[in-house]
Amino acid sequence: MMFGIVSLMLFNLVDIWFVGLLGTQEMAALAFTFPVSFAIVSLAIGLGIGMSATLARRIGRGETDTAAAMATDTLLMTFILMMFVGILGQWAIDPVFVLMGADEALRPLIHDYMQIWFAGSVFMVMNMVCNSIFRARGDTRRSAMVMLIASALNLILDPILIFGLGPIPGLGIKGAALASVLAWAMTTVIVISILLQRRQLKWSPMDSISVMFRHWGEVLSISIPAALSNITTPVANGVLTALVASHGAAAVAAFGVGNRLESLSLLVCLALSMTLPPLISQNYGAGQIARVKKAYSSVIRFALCWQLGLYLLFIIIAEPVSNWFTSDPDVAYWIKIWILIVPVGFGFQATTFLSASTFNALHQPLKALWISLIRLFLLYLPLGWLGNYFGGLEGMFAALVLANVLTAVLAWYWVRHHLQRLMQPV
Repeated sequence: MMFGIVSLMLFNLVDIWFVGLLGTQEMAALAFTFPVSFAIVSLAIGLGIGMSATLARRIGRGETDTAAAMATDTLLMTFILMMFVGILGQWAIDPVFVLMGADEALRPLIHDYMQIWFAGSVFMVMNMVCNSIFRARGDTRRSAMVMLIASALNLILDPILIFGLGPIPGLGIKGAALASVLAWAMTTVIVISILLQRRQLKWSPMDSISVMFRHWGEVLSISIPAALSNITTPVANGVLTALVASHGAAAVAAFGVGNRLESLSLLVCLALSMTLPPLISQNYGAGQIARVKKAYSSVIRFALCWQLGLYLLFIIIAEPVSNWFTSDPDVAYWIKIWILIVPVGFGFQATTFLSASTFNALHQPLKALWISLIRLFLLYLPLGWLGNYFGGLEGMFAALVLANVLTAVLAWYWVRHHLQRLMQPV
């Protein structure tokens, strides 16, 4: 899964690198779109979590036919939901980005990008939900291969559609959005074909519509809290982007690069967060709570050590990395400042989302949601605002580290307490 996640992170880095060649304005416009696009990604993650948790539990019980029918019903629900979201997104582009603080010079660029992105977002979400079916069955290699194919297609299409090639005209920032949509559409066709061939999808006849609605309810009971939990991250980034915007376009462009670097830096732990839930759900269904506890403790220890090692590496490469993304010295300066401060908290951030994944796998999505809400409303945004007010961008970056530390301590204690209760005889 790590290699699959690498490809998805490079997907975003490739976009911002090619768009950065167009200029600082285009780079800043793309940075503004990240919180909004990640909100839709969070919805997809939530649907995938609900799908994975419910399928893994059934697969562990040997209910393969029921699992296949549930997977089919959930994909249909996903398609209907995303058609609605895509239409609503077209209407919301301008008011949302005005609210985020995008100035008039950036809004046409943002509109050009998001109009295409929203139209094709259905393929991205369908793709991610299909991948969760593979992971629920333990088929992480096939899931990773689909991600790699999507990333490779985006890498090929980005320069062609952004700058043009032969008879194909350069579309600028529109080309970046179109490249993403085409990559998602092609991989969605591939992944659904594989699922049909392997009989991991099973169409339920219309006389079983009540069963279909029951499947929808079961998945959504986990997916909705999980999606809301994940959406807190882009909401926080949207508010922080508005704060950063007061420091100018160069700071916003650097913050956008930082968001992509953050995703890349957390890729190993993100891979763990995608493979840990099926393991926990299957063992939870089998009553193997001691194994669940051991798995959770192991990944937390690993995450803290791994992210500390990455931070030490970041200190060494801060200068060349900051210059690699841009030739603008102001943008490069703020990228370097971000690299030297924010990654200190990544181990604790990983602890938080691994804890939330564990709660979702244990069919306790509301506990995962509470972790995210506490992080967002009690720690991340208030401390970020105070840090920006008293210490500028450097103060805000340091405050984000503190927020991650405090949330991680709370999340770790809560999961351990819950598992201890499950191990007690009834």
